[in-house]
Amino acid sequence: MNEALILAGLTTSPLELISFVLAAITVILNIRQVHWAWLFAIVSSATYAGVFYDARLYGDMGLQFVFIAASVWGWYQWLHGGGKTDAAPLAPTFLKPGGRAWSLAAWLVCFVILSTFLDNFTDTDVPHADGFLTAGSLVGQLLLAKKKVENWHVWIAVDILYVGLYLYKGLVLTAVLYGVFVLLAIAGLRTWAALARERA
Repeated sequence: MNEALILAGLTTSPLELISFVLAAITVILNIRQVHWAWLFAIVSSATYAGVFYDARLYGDMGLQFVFIAASVWGWYQWLHGGGKTDAAPLAPTFLKPGGRAWSLAAWLVCFVILSTFLDNFTDTDVPHADGFLTAGSLVGQLLLAKKKVENWHVWIAVDILYVGLYLYKGLVLTAVLYGVFVLLAIAGLRTWAALARERA
């Protein structure tokens, strides 16, 4: 599944191509708040784990397994309003200032831990970039699961930086995907922010 494949002039692999399609469907369904997005997220995370292992992006590879667990949790959150089986499904809301501060602090702490681990215990050549973006992705995923509008701010920042990282690692199709993700995240931000303001 990882043999070279030329598609529209881009070198990729069948596994990366499958992951690309599944991930794009995931984000589109997230914007529309369709809970089946989590199923596509689980499958695309599993396939991307293989892609990132081959590229020696071990932080990103490990992140996919966290994404799988977080997707199961997020799916339940979206359907049951945060843990109560009789509650209405979650609706988009804004973080309070304290929540924003905690999110940034969590990103920083995770970055230090992950980049230190990757630098000392793996053969990756991009431990700090991988650690920073993996940490940001964890924060974004948790905010997405709680339907916080600010998840889209995180994804916009992370996805822009991922474009550069994936180009550097030769994952051109995935870099294109993350460029598309930036545009989809902007659309998601506008859509969810409008819905959250209606509830305010």
